[in-house]
Amino acid sequence: MGYRPLADASRARALFDFAAAPWPEPVTFAWGAWMAGAGGERLIGALAAERHGTTAMLFGPIIDTRVDPKIDVLEVAGQLVTAAIDHATALGAATLYTRPQGLDRVWVRFGFIPVPEVALPAALAGRPGAGLYAWRGGSALWSLREAMG
Repeated sequence: MGYRPLADASRARALFDFAAAPWPEPVTFAWGAWMAGAGGERLIGALAAERHGTTAMLFGPIIDTRVDPKIDVLEVAGQLVTAAIDHATALGAATLYTRPQGLDRVWVRFGFIPVPEVALPAALAGRPGAGLYAWRGGSALWSLREAMG
């Protein structure tokens, strides 16, 4: 399995469409998980992000288990989240948001905490999905009041 940024984020769009998952507009960056096979490499997972100022919204990760049902989905998701956190912070993002999508174990492992919708900046509000998690500097020990102030 290999992980790298997607120069053409639209390559991941088919995975998001297949999973009926929201797609960011505009895409600031995207990461892909690639599996080697007989026909070459195949994109089997992706995560995309939309950024506004010092905040970003992560979309995904989406993993295609049809390629190999033995794929460790949580491992692939974790690798994509790690790459996205590093990428977003390198771009200057201080706070990351995401919709949990049933991956609570992954998000909590990386320091994301549940937050109310009101915590979402206006520039990122109105995105589809239920629930909201936020990450700030890798620690769940931060004040929501501080983030909203």
